[in-house]
Amino acid sequence: MSTSDRSVNAGIALLRRFKQLGIDYAFVNSGTDFPPIIEGVAEAGGADLPELIVAPHEHAAMSMAHGYYLATGKPQAVMVHTNVGLANAAIGAINAACDHIPLILCSGRTPVTESGRFGGRMNPINWGQEMRDQAALVRETTKWDFELRFPEQVTDLADRAYAIATSLPRGPVYLSLPREVLCEPCPSDALATPPTLAATVPAPRQSDIDAAAEILARAERPLIIGQRGAGGAAGFATLAELCDRWAFPVVEFWPNQLTLATDHPLQAGYDPGPRLVEADAVLVIDALTPWAPHEHAPPADCPVIQIGQDPLFGRTPVRGFRADLALPGDTAETLGRLAAALEQHYAARADAVAARHAALTSSNAKARQARYDSAMPAADGALTKASAAKIISECAERHDATVLSELGCPLSFMTLTRPNSYFQEPHSGGLGWGFGTALGYQLADRDKLMIATMGDGSYMFANPVACHQIAEAAGLPLLTVVLNNASWNAVRMATKAVYPDGAAARANAMPLTALSPSPAFSKIAEASRAYAERIEAAADLPDALERAIEVIRRDRRQALLDVAISPD
Repeated sequence: MSTSDRSVNAGIALLRRFKQLGIDYAFVNSGTDFPPIIEGVAEAGGADLPELIVAPHEHAAMSMAHGYYLATGKPQAVMVHTNVGLANAAIGAINAACDHIPLILCSGRTPVTESGRFGGRMNPINWGQEMRDQAALVRETTKWDFELRFPEQVTDLADRAYAIATSLPRGPVYLSLPREVLCEPCPSDALATPPTLAATVPAPRQSDIDAAAEILARAERPLIIGQRGAGGAAGFATLAELCDRWAFPVVEFWPNQLTLATDHPLQAGYDPGPRLVEADAVLVIDALTPWAPHEHAPPADCPVIQIGQDPLFGRTPVRGFRADLALPGDTAETLGRLAAALEQHYAARADAVAARHAALTSSNAKARQARYDSAMPAADGALTKASAAKIISECAERHDATVLSELGCPLSFMTLTRPNSYFQEPHSGGLGWGFGTALGYQLADRDKLMIATMGDGSYMFANPVACHQIAEAAGLPLLTVVLNNASWNAVRMATKAVYPDGAAARANAMPLTALSPSPAFSKIAEASRAYAERIEAAADLPDALERAIEVIRRDRRQALLDVAISPD
């Protein structure tokens, strides 16, 4: 081994391999296991390494990797401190797993040697952080985990981690990094070679595509249910054309990505119940929960087709939604193949499709207008989530913005027409997702107007001091809008749903749901030199949004609006 090879420790070798694999950023929350990495970075001067972003909280680091992937389709790395950092990152791993977000999560492992080895234990926390099975903290939410045991394994393990994370269904992986191993010299000759493993991308059989096309073509009352988008911009365009061509209505049930433009003539709302009970064919697009079984279900003789990265959602233990055909693969590609297969049936069904198109266009337009009318501000000028969402979406459309919502703006009251213009929190519900995810999305496109909307509880869960610090340090001009009702409104609504006539629903103040008195969130943002305002009336919100955007455009700094809303 040459002198230069001996000077490359395993920690810096791992970062160099990440860069070769196409990882742009490592979101880092360092600890006492990081000295070999820090020393290696200091020696390397940043050459051939991913850009390192210091994240003062691990949940923010995980969420930034989540958001960067949503924006770019490129997996990133997160590096945290031993078991305690991994514990803080675990919620982010739960969210990433639920949303099929590939990332490589690394955490140090406290040294196992008490003396006699370079990098061994040096202070009491090295004993206090020891665990029998540290990986167990995230094993259920990662696709693969392993511990780096020898420095010469760096290339093979990094390649394997990346390939497994990006194989369908995508998801996070975990690599444990003992400090003694990170300190050891690592051969560097393989670090710049091409990747040694390719991701697996399953695809449905053509016979199943043809069978699905035949089912949908002959249906009189077809229904498409979306939830997690249509597979990016390409799938978004394909689905819009498919629906227009075939008069397939689309219902988006608890959506966390935009599947179809909200004003598309075939966008049929957000409650699948009325159409589901009379459907004679259902196409489910990447939906973990396409309907609520306690409320509604398709007819017994109605075939159900499910498509997506993992149409059966194999990591979910209990999920009994019918799937007469399950078509695994890239969602956009599957939709394209399905559209092509449907063409041979079109001539025979053209008249029926035209009649259905006219009827659906009329009924959908009336329902859409009724939703928008219901989102008008109250007579006293107070804001609700619905009226705030309507105003914010109008602003977002004007500025070609992307809106992220974590218990913030509900899509049903918004007008958004572009792909990737809306993302909502994963159904795993790991709160604090929105702020960090918006930062990661903003990092991928610094000129994009990002509007992160969240409830006041979600804002507090995001460790806002850490997130505002990241925004300032990294120069990320994010617009954060806190829809502040001084309560855990999701908890309140869930209690009312379970006990609609119960004592809690009748109480003047429901127990365990109040977040009053509300902190002065604007002061938290201003501590990181953000522009901040408090808004209490609907008439003031449009101008406040424009003022904040003007600061973002002119000064390239973050802004926050603390918007008072009434409980739903």
